[in-house]
Amino acid sequence: MEEIRVRIAPSPSGNLHIGTARTALFNYLYAKKTGGKFILRIEDTDAERTSQAYIDNIFDSLKALGLNWDEGPDVGGPYGPYTQSERFDIYPKYVQELLDKGFAYECFCTPEELEAEKEEATKNKKAYVYSKKCENLTEEEKAKLRAEGRKPAIRFSVEKAQKAFHDTPIVHFEDLVKGDLHQDTSLIGDFVIMKSNGSPTYNFAVVIDDMLMKINTVIRGEDHISNTFKQILIYEALGAEIPKFGHLGMILAPDRSKLSKRHGATAVSEFVERGYLTDALINFVALLGWSPSDGEEIKTVDEIAKDFRIHEVSSSNSIFEYDKLNWMNGQYIKKLELKDLAERLKPYLKKYDLNELTEEQYLHMVEITREPLTLLSDITDAVEYFFGEYPTIDKEVQETVLDTETSQTVLKEVLNRIDGWDFNNLHEILEEFRGYFKEQGIKPKLTMWAIRAAVTGRTRGADMCGILEILGKDKVKARIQKVVK
Repeated sequence: MEEIRVRIAPSPSGNLHIGTARTALFNYLYAKKTGGKFILRIEDTDAERTSQAYIDNIFDSLKALGLNWDEGPDVGGPYGPYTQSERFDIYPKYVQELLDKGFAYECFCTPEELEAEKEEATKNKKAYVYSKKCENLTEEEKAKLRAEGRKPAIRFSVEKAQKAFHDTPIVHFEDLVKGDLHQDTSLIGDFVIMKSNGSPTYNFAVVIDDMLMKINTVIRGEDHISNTFKQILIYEALGAEIPKFGHLGMILAPDRSKLSKRHGATAVSEFVERGYLTDALINFVALLGWSPSDGEEIKTVDEIAKDFRIHEVSSSNSIFEYDKLNWMNGQYIKKLELKDLAERLKPYLKKYDLNELTEEQYLHMVEITREPLTLLSDITDAVEYFFGEYPTIDKEVQETVLDTETSQTVLKEVLNRIDGWDFNNLHEILEEFRGYFKEQGIKPKLTMWAIRAAVTGRTRGADMCGILEILGKDKVKARIQKVVK
């Protein structure tokens, strides 16, 4: 059986988008499921939009997600590394082959002439298709145009390729995800494969690269379906084997519009910065258009790969549900070992002086505040009251809790007793303290609210005994004294 070779070929015109990451993941899963190869190729032919920072972001994001490529930059091998701009000397050979076979021709049309054609089509309410006015130029006419200083682009002759390899203008292919797809090639028009400046266009370069890299399965977004018919004709004109194609539905926002920054993070690096674990992110993304056979949603990449079936990927668009991702991320946070979690949280605690706590106190703080964490970044607000001399007290907490007669009575009694409290045995002490006020008609909840509000500035939060133990007797006492009237 032929080895499966798939690839991810992002354009470095932005940080790695979550949609591209999903495409990379499905390629990776298919390769691992079949024992094939997962290749990375950077398609940077658009020099104006390409940035080294974006290339680095793509590398770092894929690595963070655990999608390590088998060939490509940083790996090498017989077919790597792959950067399209470094392969410009390869493409002219295949342009010439198409010219020699009669499947391509020189086009001397200026941008102004082409724009006039488009305007005429619009005026006549017709879809624009290139007029083919340059297809049958004589050598004498070409020489004259060159003498005028015109440099030709190279166009692919769709009609000639179609007639050479197909009985009708309708070209079909069996999509791995969507089934039979077809298009009337008479609606495509002759398209440019090499610009007048010598740069290959996307549809041409991608065929040559996939052909030379022996890519035999192309899994990508459905926005590429229209390109696929053009690429099939180029493969046929070059006498090359056509790969299998699978086109994934789009990822949409909850309102079913295109996923954009107004909905939240869209780049992998943004999700990571906001405190999503890459394991959770990749697990969630795998479920956008695919379902595990056993119904269990929390799975490692290796477990997903063993179960992955490309023909069972949904052909419909997927909704990116941030609420579900948040839930899943919370589940992954809960599963982390305490020391591992504590280390991962440090980047989100830079505004605090961690030297205020011993290592033991820091771990204890993480232990008692981890339960409600949805994102790692949630820790920033969750632990604010552990640092500094006094907490920030919200006006509402001050007025509805601390200023009440009940709270003042409770806090004064704490000050009367606190010097005798053993801060290593606070559970029994607080239990007895609540019981004391319960006998006086004050509910235990109100007793603890008073202490919590004075010490943390909040009415809810982590385990009260843990908070008091970490802060220590002196700081707790000072905070209560500050709010007692």
